Amino acid sequence: MDALKKPQIITLETKSLDYTPYDVKWVPASARFVVLGQHARGTGALAIYELEQGKAKLLKSSEKPHALKCATFGASTLQDRHVATGDFEGNMRVFDLERTEVPVYSVKAHESIVNCIDGAGGVGVHAGPPEIVTGSRDGTVKVWDVRQKDKPVAVISPAEGEKTRDAWTVAFGNSYNNEERVVCAGYENGDVKLFDLKTMSLLWETNTKNGVCSVEFDRKDIQMNKLVVTSVESSFQVYDMRTKHPTHGYANVSQRNRDNTTVWTVRHLPQNRDIFVTSSGSGSLNVYKYNYPSKRVKQDPTDKKDMGVAGTIELLNNATLAEQPISAFDWSPDKTGLCVFSAFDQQIRVAIVTKLS
Repeated sequence: MDALKKPQIITLETKSLDYTPYDVKWVPASARFVVLGQHARGTGALAIYELEQGKAKLLKSSEKPHALKCATFGASTLQDRHVATGDFEGNMRVFDLERTEVPVYSVKAHESIVNCIDGAGGVGVHAGPPEIVTGSRDGTVKVWDVRQKDKPVAVISPAEGEKTRDAWTVAFGNSYNNEERVVCAGYENGDVKLFDLKTMSLLWETNTKNGVCSVEFDRKDIQMNKLVVTSVESSFQVYDMRTKHPTHGYANVSQRNRDNTTVWTVRHLPQNRDIFVTSSGSGSLNVYKYNYPSKRVKQDPTDKKDMGVAGTIELLNNATLAEQPISAFDWSPDKTGLCVFSAFDQQIRVAIVTKLS
């Protein structure tokens, strides 16, 4: 791609923190974002910032009893904009950003740290009930409805006799009407499992051979289209989820990171689902575009059944922006290209990626 036409990644603001940030999330329909993490003494940090003329201003910060690992607004309405969080003690708590002192919902979700969380049925996905999915070191993935106290609506556990694997990442998808919804989970041993919440069954599984750091569908509110899976061994796969072959599963294309470091996270651009960003262990961001093939389905010459055809991945640009791994990233749902990300150098950065339209 011509250098002048490439998307440019420009840092607008850098903020140093006195704690380690683990997740960042834009507050929907606002210029605010939430940062959460861990103080040196083991307590949790929850801070709200607002962007004013390109500068991030701290509005509010509060300390929680336990370190906070992950967050989502996915199950909240636009009116409430409640953030759901997972902490190091296995608790899942939902906070009102106007009053963060006491959670509006709290449950002991897991026996160990809540590694990952996602939401659906709220902001951006209006179909189906408001649900939150959590994954933990205890090997379970649980689905919660905040209208139902204490008890999960679904529990996905290792089969009897199966070794417990750390669940590192979870994502909702296929929520295109009030009945359909799936959960994808990635595990430390490279397992990727897709569960149908309507039939409470395992739809598909594969193994990437390396720990799965992040999974995300290109959109939650449409029929499954694409799924990106990133791993610790500097690679990621894009799966075409429209056609599943009974033997070969879903077609996929694999890409290696240029710097040979862990691909920590993947996030699709809300305004264009074919563009996504990955963050790496070297402190860099990589912006990619997925190009569809001329035909997405072909016939398997052996059994004459339909099988998917993977597209190609194009690197639009990359930039090293931090000195430590970038562990969390979020696009603004309202302004194309605006993003916030955090790294283990105890800094958060607000940036803009240009020429994405």
